[in-house]
Amino acid sequence: MTSIKFKNKRLFYLDQTQLPLKEVWKECRNLKDGFKAIKLLEVRGAPLIGVFAAYCIAINLKQLSGKKEIFLSQLAESLRQLGSARPTAVNLFWALRRIKQAANKAKAKDVSFIRQVVLREACSIHKEDVLLCRRMADQGVGLIKKGDRILTHCNTGSLATSGEGTALAVIFAAAKKYRNHLLVYADETRPLLQGARLTAWELFKKKIPSKVICDNTASSLMAARGIDKVFLGADRIAANGDAANKIGTYGVAIAAKYHKIPFYVVAPFSTFDLSLRSGKEIPIEQRNPDEVRKIMNKIEVAPGEAKVYNPAFDVTPNELITAIVSDRGIIRPPYKKNIKKVIGTHPI
Repeated sequence: MTSIKFKNKRLFYLDQTQLPLKEVWKECRNLKDGFKAIKLLEVRGAPLIGVFAAYCIAINLKQLSGKKEIFLSQLAESLRQLGSARPTAVNLFWALRRIKQAANKAKAKDVSFIRQVVLREACSIHKEDVLLCRRMADQGVGLIKKGDRILTHCNTGSLATSGEGTALAVIFAAAKKYRNHLLVYADETRPLLQGARLTAWELFKKKIPSKVICDNTASSLMAARGIDKVFLGADRIAANGDAANKIGTYGVAIAAKYHKIPFYVVAPFSTFDLSLRSGKEIPIEQRNPDEVRKIMNKIEVAPGEAKVYNPAFDVTPNELITAIVSDRGIIRPPYKKNIKKVIGTHPI
């Protein structure tokens, strides 16, 4: 299953805001379309945003000037604009930086050559993401035992990446290994219900035993000894191992720690931001109040004049994380030392 397609130099994406009721594919024709798709969460998931953004820049180049000096200036502005779509997921900036570096290396050539270089880099980012998903699954599958009951939060599968996913890729691999002898609990993940709408949809498609629970059910389920492990993703991981993920993750981590349940974060190397010393420096996106006041932007569940606090993410301190599963290996405490050892240096 894939949620973006790049064919004959045209970019298509599955509009995730319409799932699970409809499977609607749209075409991204220019930078404006791409910005809107990312901002409105029609395309979401940290790794997928990066891949999609790279392709968006590539297809938009044909609309830029044929004069190199103007072309390069317009390209720089396009990168800046797309990078402002969402501030927390570092994969977006990682992918755009790779595009920028590729273009800079080719800037002595003509505009036509630069366009080709940017497109090749976008394709490379796409292929790499698929491979990273496979490697994360291979690294993490050994952490799951037959019969495990696993809690996950938000969505981390093929709707969040261009491969099998991050945390869900690990779960998919375990389900295959144990012939579905496990159970996955998907938090609904308010306010946009990515767990209920997207994770449950992916699990259903793969026929993996699962149940959707309200976000506020997780702790009582842990207390009843109904959860063995927690697996979820991240949008940005600081140098000390603090991890930003969908709002509500922090609460799950606290409950898991109290009940002595292993809590695993699964993310590729591109999600690590070693320029940040801790999670306190991670920018947290504030989103439209109507996402809380309404369900699916349709059904009002709060007074229209109600004030709303709607951060898209929270930060889980490293002491609540049992281990971080990356494509390069499993990272355990002390994180500041071991992240450098496993991930190495990173440009972000």
